[in-house]
Amino acid sequence: MNSKPVWDEADSREFLDDGRFFVPEREAQIAAICTLIPDIPEPPEPSEAAPVHIVELCCGEGLLSGALLARLPRAVVHGYDGSEAMLAHARAALAAHGDRFVTRQFDLQDAGWRRFPWPVHAFVTSLALHHLDGPGKRRLFADLAAALAPGGALVIADLVLPASPEATELAAAVWDLEVRRRSLDIAGDLRPYERFIATGWNLFDGPAADPADKPSPLFDQLRWLAEAGLEAVDVYWMKAGHAIYGGRKPRQGTSSGLA
Repeated sequence: MNSKPVWDEADSREFLDDGRFFVPEREAQIAAICTLIPDIPEPPEPSEAAPVHIVELCCGEGLLSGALLARLPRAVVHGYDGSEAMLAHARAALAAHGDRFVTRQFDLQDAGWRRFPWPVHAFVTSLALHHLDGPGKRRLFADLAAALAPGGALVIADLVLPASPEATELAAAVWDLEVRRRSLDIAGDLRPYERFIATGWNLFDGPAADPADKPSPLFDQLRWLAEAGLEAVDVYWMKAGHAIYGGRKPRQGTSSGLA
């Protein structure tokens, strides 16, 4: 049995150093997720404005949470992560937002955190759910859908399992090319790309698999989202085996299902 946890602090330090190189079109992904969060309607009277809650699962260093806070001035973003190093980095990076950014250390696989004292306007998560197996994702989707406010959104950015060897080979090749490009564009040399190759970060490349990585087929996940009661389930972006997908909780009187 492999005794290594799903994610440890060494992984956190590595991702803090190299995430900007290793994630394809990271900036475009963050912008897309922000665009997919429903607008927050203004109350009839400014004095009636109440905070609107967004939860980011596995918030990492806080890049996405920061973008959401900037886009939605009335939002309180709750950053959940299993790594204290990541949470400390996120708190420092987003300190200017004061009590609009709240952190919590959690275990993604545990169901105990999945109840909330307020309706959730949106759940977002990036590069985390592939650490759950298929049944774990299916249960999580149901729990998150139940906690969403009517009209609220669940938006996921994650690695997905290609449906064929040919698709797997293509995802691996495009991911390599993207990291090589980002290494040159951001660092001006190929050292980050060489670390990407040396550490075996590309899980689509080669037969050896990290037991912590359990990506599921995209089509299965879309079915599970619809099964959880979400509507307008869709894929919004995809590249190199990375996809952004999700759906919305119906408002009263609407039906759910695949888009």
